[in-house]
Amino acid sequence: MLVDSYDRVVDYLRVSVTERCNFRCTYCMPEKPFSWVPKENLLNFDELFEFMKVAIDEGIRKIRITGGEPLLREDLDVFIKMIYDYEPSIDLAMTSNAFLLKGTAQRLKDAGLKRINVSIDTLKPEIAQEIAGKDVLKNVLEGVEEALKVGLKVKVNMVPMKTLNADEIIDILEYCKARNMSVRFIEYMENKYAKEGISGLKSTELLTILGEKYEFSDDGFDGSSPSHYYTMKDGYRFGIIEPYADDFCKQCNRIRLTAEGNLIPCLYFDESMSIAEAVKRGDIKGAAAVLKEVVRTKPEKNRWGGEDGESSSRAFYETGG
Repeated sequence: MLVDSYDRVVDYLRVSVTERCNFRCTYCMPEKPFSWVPKENLLNFDELFEFMKVAIDEGIRKIRITGGEPLLREDLDVFIKMIYDYEPSIDLAMTSNAFLLKGTAQRLKDAGLKRINVSIDTLKPEIAQEIAGKDVLKNVLEGVEEALKVGLKVKVNMVPMKTLNADEIIDILEYCKARNMSVRFIEYMENKYAKEGISGLKSTELLTILGEKYEFSDDGFDGSSPSHYYTMKDGYRFGIIEPYADDFCKQCNRIRLTAEGNLIPCLYFDESMSIAEAVKRGDIKGAAAVLKEVVRTKPEKNRWGGEDGESSSRAFYETGG
């Protein structure tokens, strides 16, 4: 079992298989040029898998594949199957923009993937193009339908932004509800890579908008999930993620691995330790030692909105958010 210095059990590993992405979302990397870390700098799937085995053996019970956009990494289903075959009980999930999902959903399901999170910030093609930098909505929605068809559980994330999509909060919820998909509204996370002038809605504003149409009860947090959950009178449940809230990090159970092998204890910290050299030379004990040290030094809280102005220079697309 992996336990940090604040007595939090760390059993969730987010694995970024690439920093590449085929979108240029306004709140993530709108100005990022198409220049990337060379492929030879990335851990190959055999090397990543060696660390997955270490992590699972040490107590990791949930693995989420992220990016960038993970479906840009060739033969991703092969990597997923390697993990599933090693430990079928692992909760295997993925976060994707769904643009390439229609043609890959069945292979991912067959490989052992259980769940997928998809960002849907709008149901209007022109707004989707403004947010993502290209015409994406048709592919995204078709990808979601295919994922549901093959039996993947789908959860939707929406980042509500004033002047862009704030008027679609109800529409997105109804879209998800009609398909038995959970939706989480995420407060915009400020970062220096985002487009200037973005203004997100706070949870109080979201609840006011939703409260004008629905009655719901406050369920609080559910285990180690970062979402604050609410249940409507008909039983449908939605969540709100508030990264600036004082209790956001209280139950955090996750660490992150980049495609280059950097193990990160917190999304919004620059600190990391590399497992790359240990894995490449087959030093399992060395990789396990790095894992335990990263867990031990996991900070109590993130640095968003710190009084000293401290923040991270690492982009979200390096760690999958």
